[in-house]
Amino acid sequence: MITISQESYIVPDQTESKAIAVRFPLSGQWCAANTPGHKVPSHGTDQLGQRYAYDFLQIDWNKKKGFKFYDKPAIRGLFAGVRLEEAFCWSQPIFSPFQGEVVEVRDGCRERDPVHMARDLAVLIKNALTFKADSNDDLHPVVGNHIILKGEESYALIAHARCGSIMVSQGETVKEGQPLAEVGHSGNSTAPHLHFQLMDRPQLLQAKGLPCCFKSYESYRKGEWEKVTNGIPGRRERIRA
Repeated sequence: MITISQESYIVPDQTESKAIAVRFPLSGQWCAANTPGHKVPSHGTDQLGQRYAYDFLQIDWNKKKGFKFYDKPAIRGLFAGVRLEEAFCWSQPIFSPFQGEVVEVRDGCRERDPVHMARDLAVLIKNALTFKADSNDDLHPVVGNHIILKGEESYALIAHARCGSIMVSQGETVKEGQPLAEVGHSGNSTAPHLHFQLMDRPQLLQAKGLPCCFKSYESYRKGEWEKVTNGIPGRRERIRA
């Protein structure tokens, strides 16, 4: 049974009826800036298998709107930027969503420090304008430091990891819940976060996204934490695992 969060809605393509259930790949409190619980395609495109992708980050919950990911004055973040170590979720551990095999690993992509909205948006726009699905063979500048896992039902992409944090190697077998890497700010990223998606094959240029839900987590609703089973988090829903 798929439990859709109160801040989600049933997406037009019946995602809730065919979603693959996996372990939530993080621990602590998080929210989704992009999620198929809000819209599909969640990132506005089907390219690179992103149709049902999630972006998870930690935010200041005292702010009722937006995704403020640091505790310094907002004006500082706008003009001077935010050091990576000041971002709430930077370097938080990422865990394997299922038992499987590591089929691809790329590390060594430098992170931009400090995080600066204008500069990071410029990088994102530049990559978007120069990206061509029929000719780009090096996606490292786009997805950053990343891991692709092969499971029984799907492949998983873990993207934008912290430079130097990846703990597994290609060909290695990993267990569900095993630490893989740390949250970072590499590639097409405007703030430290985890980009997570399931797909039908490991080749990102040909991959089709697969709907994904999470086996177990809690959602903060009306002042209390409620358990959710096989859920699809809504946009800016406060969850913990």
